[in-house]
Amino acid sequence: MSSDDAVTGNDRTGIPRSPDVARNPLSRTHHEKTRDRYQSDDRSWSGSVLSLADATKRAAEYRRDGLLVVFTNGCFDLLHRGHVQYLREARALGDVLIVGLNSDVSVTRLKGSNRPIMKIDDRAAVLTALRTVDHVVVFDDATAASLVEAIQPQVYVKGGDYHSTYPPEAKIVERYGGEFHVVSHIEGISTTKVIDSIRSSLPKIIPR
Repeated sequence: MSSDDAVTGNDRTGIPRSPDVARNPLSRTHHEKTRDRYQSDDRSWSGSVLSLADATKRAAEYRRDGLLVVFTNGCFDLLHRGHVQYLREARALGDVLIVGLNSDVSVTRLKGSNRPIMKIDDRAAVLTALRTVDHVVVFDDATAASLVEAIQPQVYVKGGDYHSTYPPEAKIVERYGGEFHVVSHIEGISTTKVIDSIRSSLPKIIPR
């Protein structure tokens, strides 16, 4: 870290932290405790499911404390290794990770009538059990643009398997000076492929 970084609180994301973090020992302690929680072996950790209003308020508090808020979103139906790596890399870009989780209605609209496999309460419970996830916000829309507009994360993240046009959430974040990142992707792993594998294996596992 350069001397300038020590003053402004810049980190590996290149986004400046509040100078108050460098001057205020209390804020710095809060920052360090947040990182320590992620790096520790605290098995009692559990994130929380928040309303959009509560997530917006909490994110503002984090920013006032000089913490970097990272946001990502997805269906997270049948959580697999690719999801876990993606969330870990997203969390490493900041101090707090908020995940927008598509509701059952939203997943069906995006993926088809046979999805989701896991209902919203189950998907939210699995996500909040991960130490990489601090908060989950459920939404019904096709995109998480309205969540990003309200929460105002400094960093927006998509998984490496995202091949669509430039996401509207990224445009919103960059408009107010935040950053958009695409994290790595493990080839050959997806929820659809897991479902297909289970279907093809069923006759062998459960003979008719």
